[in-house]
Amino acid sequence: MHYLADGLRLPTNGLDYAILGIYFAVVLGIGFAARRSVRTSLDFFLSGRSLPAWVTGLAFVAANLGATEILGMAANGVQYGVYTVHWYWIGAIPAMVFLGLVMMPFYYGSKVRSVPEFLLHRFGPSSHFLSSLIFAVSSVLIAGVNLYAMAIVLEALLGWPQWVAIVVAGAFVLVYITIGGLSSAIYNEVLQFFVILAALIPLTIVGLKHVGGWGGISDKLSASHGDNFMSAWGGTGIGSANPLGANWLTIVLGLGFVMSFGYWTTNFAEVQRALSAKNLSAARRTPLIAAFPKIAIPMVVVVPGLIALVMEPSIGQKGSDLTYNDAIPVLMRDLLPNGVLGVAVTGLLAAFMAGMAANISSFNTVFTHDLWGAYFRKGRGDRYYLLVGRVVTAVGVVIGMGTAFIASSFSNIMNYLQTLFSFFNVPLFVVFIIGMFWKRSTAAAGFWGLLSGTVAAMVNYFWLYKQHVIGIPTDQGANFVSSIVAFVVGAVVMVLVTLVTRPKPAEELAGLVYGTRSPGMAEPPAAGDAAWYRKPALLGWGAVVLAALSYIPFSL
Repeated sequence: MHYLADGLRLPTNGLDYAILGIYFAVVLGIGFAARRSVRTSLDFFLSGRSLPAWVTGLAFVAANLGATEILGMAANGVQYGVYTVHWYWIGAIPAMVFLGLVMMPFYYGSKVRSVPEFLLHRFGPSSHFLSSLIFAVSSVLIAGVNLYAMAIVLEALLGWPQWVAIVVAGAFVLVYITIGGLSSAIYNEVLQFFVILAALIPLTIVGLKHVGGWGGISDKLSASHGDNFMSAWGGTGIGSANPLGANWLTIVLGLGFVMSFGYWTTNFAEVQRALSAKNLSAARRTPLIAAFPKIAIPMVVVVPGLIALVMEPSIGQKGSDLTYNDAIPVLMRDLLPNGVLGVAVTGLLAAFMAGMAANISSFNTVFTHDLWGAYFRKGRGDRYYLLVGRVVTAVGVVIGMGTAFIASSFSNIMNYLQTLFSFFNVPLFVVFIIGMFWKRSTAAAGFWGLLSGTVAAMVNYFWLYKQHVIGIPTDQGANFVSSIVAFVVGAVVMVLVTLVTRPKPAEELAGLVYGTRSPGMAEPPAAGDAAWYRKPALLGWGAVVLAALSYIPFSL
């Protein structure tokens, strides 16, 4: 079991605990306030499809701003340097735009309650059951990452025993989701988004001043780690060595296409936020609105990782008691005064709670509707499924507490998460993208494509990479390769199986394949849609252009 270094204990006082207490009180207050709007299972699982785009957009980015971002991306900044920006400007923005412009009309227009339910309509029960099971497992595994990260931070920084931290954190998430459903999770995620920024922005500013600004970081790390460490693309030629252990081809294909699109377009923890929007126009704008703050997140997550490396050059090295995951706590310990420290701790906990809440709220939807209601207890009343959803929420939190300890074997939790994404999200994306654009693809092809892609990724990682059958320099490089292998194997299997099996009749594919439209997908534009910020295409391309321009200072 890995814990944060003992020397990271923070000098917290009553003021810091008061700030933390106020935040927890507000979180629970939002949960009780949202309870009044929960009357049906649709209210509990999808907020009654009633939320405005700006709320769902901020919740969309906050749901991802959990342990993955705060500890994981800062850890990546320490381990891989400026190459980490690829996870944002290549590994997020294009896929978020694709989701908003291309895929949301299929999801929202078909009125599905989850991503696996779309596969039920397109490929039938076999693919639906397998995808639901895979997603349920991955959701509680990822929720466990957030709980584990929160527990070790509370233990090392505040002195709480780890088991107490796990129980307290899990209990708060359990209470406000069980009471208020998805509305409670989403409105809390909006609050958490601003609390997280209030914590990270001062930390970054003070840290930059402490190490001599960006010039000071660049000079020190270029001298100690080489010029490529401070460049987004330097040393990524095929056959060249770099800290990331990947070349431009695996970055673009493995991260930028396969892994990125697999995560952002099929991960129900994210898509669920868009599905709760009040109409199709708002649903399409949700990931596009989220893309704009996503562009700036590296400035307050990756940059602190670089600052921590300047201040503690031994972090993550053999013989040091500091691992890559310790980057943000190091800065909090060394730079922040009381009061501001309380805000920072609160922001860190808010990030973990947002990430866990996103996965638990999506887990309860998929388990209730796509597993329990579809295969074990069909045709029950709405109140029954509402009760099941609340019970399953509690079960998911308890399981998440157990899976929290799996993450303890990884010194960089981003490596662990990316491994999970290559196993579970990439094969799902293969099935989606082929099924949406190729009418001929069959139900059997969907099932075997999903299964073979998942198995191929696991074989590549656990056998070819871990047993040193092939040489890949880093875990992240292995994850990129696993993603490419999963995509290629899944796609080939789908094509081969399709050629020897019978497709669905064309009339059953209306609204499920690109170029077709079901009556439910037709939606007149809402009043005022002529405004520029209501045009999804304009928002999407604006985000892509800004993301591309962001590379300029890191590539010169």
